[in-house]
Amino acid sequence: MSLLSTQDFVDRLDAQVALIKRLVAIESPSTHKAAVDQVGAVVAEAARRLGAVVTVDAQPEVGDHVVARWGVSHGSEEDAGLLLLCHMDTVYDLGTLARQPCIETDGKLMGPGTVDMKASIGMVLTALEALRETRRWPQRPVTALFTSDEETGSRFSRVLIEALARQAGLVLCLEPCLPDGSLKTWRKGVGDFEIVIHGRGAHAGADHERGRNAIEELAHHVLAFQRLTDYSAGTTVNVGVISGGSRSNVVPHEARAHIDMRVKTAAEADRIMAWMQARQPVIPGTSLKITGGLNRPPMPRDDLMVRTFHKAQQIAATAGIKLTEGGTGGGSDANFVAPLGVPVLDGLGALGNGAHSEREHIDIASLPERTALLAALISAW
Repeated sequence: MSLLSTQDFVDRLDAQVALIKRLVAIESPSTHKAAVDQVGAVVAEAARRLGAVVTVDAQPEVGDHVVARWGVSHGSEEDAGLLLLCHMDTVYDLGTLARQPCIETDGKLMGPGTVDMKASIGMVLTALEALRETRRWPQRPVTALFTSDEETGSRFSRVLIEALARQAGLVLCLEPCLPDGSLKTWRKGVGDFEIVIHGRGAHAGADHERGRNAIEELAHHVLAFQRLTDYSAGTTVNVGVISGGSRSNVVPHEARAHIDMRVKTAAEADRIMAWMQARQPVIPGTSLKITGGLNRPPMPRDDLMVRTFHKAQQIAATAGIKLTEGGTGGGSDANFVAPLGVPVLDGLGALGNGAHSEREHIDIASLPERTALLAALISAW
């Protein structure tokens, strides 16, 4: 069976862009359940029109997750299905569209959430529609998961992601591609930590010597954390937020900092977390507590990833598409899949840039090839 070509999706481009605009027009910050659920309703209805059995994973605190299924897996390796991962939430507060409208300019579709990742939702629905209409639907079951909390760490969707991934023979994550169109065959793991220091408050003039300055104690640890960064190992540690004290004439009794950690290997994560657990106060009379941990495990470029990418590269070549690879320090839901030993490909989303900023956009002309690539992987894997 021949694969759909880029030209096949050029013919569908106007409808695809209209769909993406409709999705962008529904603002959906992770923190606003009702708003994300509006996107979920549109996605669910579109999937039903394509013949999916749609279930809604209701959530009390965040938007509901939408699961669309075509076909049923019977648990054998031969019929292990395909899982497509998208998220519906964005980082933009309600009202952003009034300042940052969705517009076409210079071949770009600008707007909040265009590249991250409402264009990807449009790609999935367009690719599946084309496969159904041209009778190129895959023999394997297909599941598409649309989550609501990726931008805030996937705390409410992780269990569902992992459960569906364990049933899959391949997971395709529709996060944006790299700026040159490459897939992401490695991602760093992401850790979040907080250190809280307790000292002893005192009058800074009349009783300074009785105080124990929590900010001074914190400063020792801030510098120590920053020194953990090792670019050769791919490890970065960033103290991003600090707070403490009340007035300049008061010795502060408490101070705290929030720390971001990125690592390429699980061993490096273990090393740094062990270091944190062993951390002791420097100034007598102070105490410290470090909480947090690894939010997303690393997605390494291991043997399984290499084999998975090479197979994808061969399928892409058959469709006339040159596929390249790279990696990033950012995390995605693909990070949860990698430790399960399930083949995963990430960065299959739209070509664009400026995610999480007023410059966010997709390159409209790239959509046909990106969608053709997705359709080829779905139908030929």
